Amino acid sequence: MPSWRNAIPISSSSRNSRDRTRLIMLQAKYSKYILRFKQPSGTSRGVLTEKETWFIKIWDSGQPEIFGLGECAVFRGLGADDRPEYEDKLKEVCLRINEIDPSSLSEWSSIRFGVETALADLTNGGKRIIYPSAFTEGREAIEMNGLIWMGDRETMRQRIVEKLDAGFHCIKLKIGAIDFESELNLLHTIRTQFSKEVIELRVDANGAFSPEEAPRKLEQLARYDIHSIEQPIRQGQWQEMSRLCKDTPIPIALDEELIGINESHQKIEMLETICPQYIILKPALAGGFAGSREWIDLARERNIGWWVTSALESNIGLNAIAQWTFTLRTSMPQGLGTGQLYTNNIPSPLQQTGSTIRYCPTSKWETDSIQF
Repeated sequence: MPSWRNAIPISSSSRNSRDRTRLIMLQAKYSKYILRFKQPSGTSRGVLTEKETWFIKIWDSGQPEIFGLGECAVFRGLGADDRPEYEDKLKEVCLRINEIDPSSLSEWSSIRFGVETALADLTNGGKRIIYPSAFTEGREAIEMNGLIWMGDRETMRQRIVEKLDAGFHCIKLKIGAIDFESELNLLHTIRTQFSKEVIELRVDANGAFSPEEAPRKLEQLARYDIHSIEQPIRQGQWQEMSRLCKDTPIPIALDEELIGINESHQKIEMLETICPQYIILKPALAGGFAGSREWIDLARERNIGWWVTSALESNIGLNAIAQWTFTLRTSMPQGLGTGQLYTNNIPSPLQQTGSTIRYCPTSKWETDSIQF
């Protein structure tokens, strides 16, 4: 991130006047926004119909027409920064924006994510370009997994067919909300038609299994050539998760387990205690971009795989995550397919084409619905 305390040149209207400089003085505002799901989306924690989020706008007081926009994508009931004083902290950050270093917000992951995004956006001219690349130029795309939300058996079957028809080669199913036998039957149906070479199957239990039942359920799932299972048991049970990862027939990916772990030594301790096969990075929940990058570096040092997913952000946050993910140059399908969930998402140049997400630089952002 740039240092906003550095002086920058100001052009003079007089040809003969000498160059002058001024100190950049930032201003910031925030705004609450309720995202509404097109259809109820089921998880093991319940059914979602709406998602609260907050936007932050940062600009130089000398050029208010150019501003950076970020999303402080708090995740109620899951994020470590889901606290009663969340808005108070956001207000404080905006009032002290010239003093705040994003690294000081490690315990406020979603706010750090929003501030990092808005500052980078402002640096790049306030055009929602966070990480310039071949992706933002529209020349390359990112391969995604197709996300299947929980529902009754027939609804989930129809959603799977839709994803396959759209050309997805990797499908992720949320499990743990309907009875386990029905979920196994769904997986059986897929595998009778498509081999693991044709369709990669990932499942996400969101901590739905108990430590006692997890080994048996993992053995049952393994019959269907599952690529990986996310968070089979609730986070915080390091010894139980370690035993699972050691003997699992299916690679285990840690997701919620990363939330709230901010210090390097804590990250190392967790990774070396559990020894997972994968970790999953949600920047708004895992310490912003800087915190997520540290997770990746530590995982690589320990031969642990990883991929990136969004966490129900609007297109403002999804855009930033997609641009960052592209710079990591990974070939694995990423979990970035949540942009079409909402009736009132922010219109953007992001486009989902088949199993890929791409940025169309000729399309425009429409942010008038965000009221600061």
